[in-house]
Amino acid sequence: MRRRRVLICWIGHNDLRSMAASQPVKKRDQLMSELGGRLPPSGEVGPIKTLIDNEEFDGIYILSNYSAAWTNQYLKWLGSGAKAVRVELGNPTDYHSIFTVVNAELGKLKDTGVLKDGELCIHLSPGSPAMTGIWLLLGKSRYPATFYQSFKGKSWVTDVPFDLVDDFAAGVFRDADAHLQHLMAETPGEIAGFERIVGDSGAIRLTVGRAKRAAIRHFSVLLLGESGTGKELFARAIHESSVRRPNPIVPINCAAISRELFESELFGHKKGSFTSATSDREGAFEKADGGTLFLDEVAIGEGTNSGSVWV
Repeated sequence: MRRRRVLICWIGHNDLRSMAASQPVKKRDQLMSELGGRLPPSGEVGPIKTLIDNEEFDGIYILSNYSAAWTNQYLKWLGSGAKAVRVELGNPTDYHSIFTVVNAELGKLKDTGVLKDGELCIHLSPGSPAMTGIWLLLGKSRYPATFYQSFKGKSWVTDVPFDLVDDFAAGVFRDADAHLQHLMAETPGEIAGFERIVGDSGAIRLTVGRAKRAAIRHFSVLLLGESGTGKELFARAIHESSVRRPNPIVPINCAAISRELFESELFGHKKGSFTSATSDREGAFEKADGGTLFLDEVAIGEGTNSGSVWV
């Protein structure tokens, strides 16, 4: 049985130009005056319609930063039951803005169950090169996807020959970034978020520099050290110097929780789910949503404990 396939993509200039070619002269000229460029050759229907004509999808979501009028006109012309997701995007070449929009919309599809038991499909052809770059980044990491392209009436699955997590992320996290080397030359008190860490040795500076690099990325972090060496202090410093600072940090002492209550402590429970569950309980993961969850005293070997920072 074929898995449900959900397609998401941007509307691009070429898609609207292809629609314009089929419109009455007045509408065609009005749209082309805004878009610029030339009308496509006769028979060209644009990247999105080419793919939809050749492939079957169970849901189609089209991101648009064009006006509602032109977006709705395009959906009507497309005639595929696609849903438009209008977004605010002032600059289609700004990676930060594009990432913010796309990450949010993919998160909504995941949270609402649209992607449950389904295959996420991303069309790379429409939109700007920066938009394509962000699709590749998210589709090869946080939201695994199948990539499509189309050109001159044909469409195909694109094999992207690398894996961001396996091929690049580990190396990026392991190797010091050249533009962050200055952090190792600063004392903890000079780095925002790390003011409470006392010390000026080379080891302290190196550790703080690594923690700062961890803070600016969305990786889970493993802190190793014996009890009393300051794992929670570093966890809080990482949180305070990250973009998650406005949201809560939730510390959990794993050694103090019984095996029977561990699942409830982390994931919560509903009233009546077991004998002593007299009310709904919010779990640690839910409390820390958007912030940081610090799991302390996770024993991994004789004489050594660890703390894990989850974001």
